[in-house]
Amino acid sequence: MSTKSLLEELEQVQLAIDLIELGARLQVLETETDLSRARLIRLFKEVRGMSPPKGMLPFSTDWFITWMPNVHSSLFYNIYRRLLEDLGCQRMEAFIKAYRLYLEQVAIDDAEAVLGLTRAWTLVRFFESDQLQLSECGRCHGHFVAHAHSPSHDYVCGICQPPSRAGKTRKRRDQAAAADAASAKVVRQA
Repeated sequence: MSTKSLLEELEQVQLAIDLIELGARLQVLETETDLSRARLIRLFKEVRGMSPPKGMLPFSTDWFITWMPNVHSSLFYNIYRRLLEDLGCQRMEAFIKAYRLYLEQVAIDDAEAVLGLTRAWTLVRFFESDQLQLSECGRCHGHFVAHAHSPSHDYVCGICQPPSRAGKTRKRRDQAAAADAASAKVVRQA
């Protein structure tokens, strides 16, 4: 094996490891690397300590349009696009860096990561196949994920105009219930 082909294979293995560590499914690995399925399964078991999960990948663009997924998807995709266009990163290098930066940003805000790696990868693929586009919000001028070919002249994002149930997540509801229970306990003791 030549030095060049050995280096290329090592790059493929490192790419697979990076993707596995970030939560990639086997279908993503098979698409983005030249490694055999058997080798990818062995790598997955070595890195994650378990067999890869089975099941279909997400296939609908609609998930990315709903309120909270749209905010997270838009954040990720804008980071990805900047790395690709402005910094000249290669596609998968930009993807991995963008996903790591997305996770860092979510952690800084002490929020839950809504966008898993497989969904982020699917998002990129939807953009590459012209099923999704970025639309500019008429109020904040941010760019948000939208269905391709949808009118965007009066577009208002979910941050500027959140739905009525926005922010009423299960976690917040549970926190509020725990706070109410604690308050009720204090009141009863008084």
